[in-house]
Amino acid sequence: MPFVRSALYNLLEHPGFREGVLWHTRHLSPNHTVFAEGEHSREVYLILAGTVRVVGNVDLDEHRRLHPGFSELGKGQLFGEMPLFDGEPRSATVVTLSDCELAVMDGNRLMVFLDAHPELGYPIYKELIHSMVGRLRQANKRIFSLFAWGLKMRGIDQHL
Repeated sequence: MPFVRSALYNLLEHPGFREGVLWHTRHLSPNHTVFAEGEHSREVYLILAGTVRVVGNVDLDEHRRLHPGFSELGKGQLFGEMPLFDGEPRSATVVTLSDCELAVMDGNRLMVFLDAHPELGYPIYKELIHSMVGRLRQANKRIFSLFAWGLKMRGIDQHL
């Protein structure tokens, strides 16, 4: 995916959104877990360089678990934003595929800052919604494909 400069990049350059106070840079090597499914955290990540993979846990039965990759994200893309809106634990695990440089934003402080600066907050919220809707559409396609596969594997599709 080509790099598109996001509203969040602009936020990192805002004089009031100070590095070391509201956000910091984190450098990670390949195969490092950024966060794991089930963790409680409200940090939000913007990829400054590198690639990460979003991984889920699928229990096939009590003895077998798969860890499929759902998507790969690169420079300029955001992840970890869902707990900002629902306060729930992480819904997936994110691991680095390459050397990565991440802007790590404290979610609570980010929300306070955006509330205090609606002229900055509005484009960022729009960007967040656009990103989340795109991921939801992608997830829906995968669910429908898996459902259709299940119907075919059981021969049910011939009775519909």
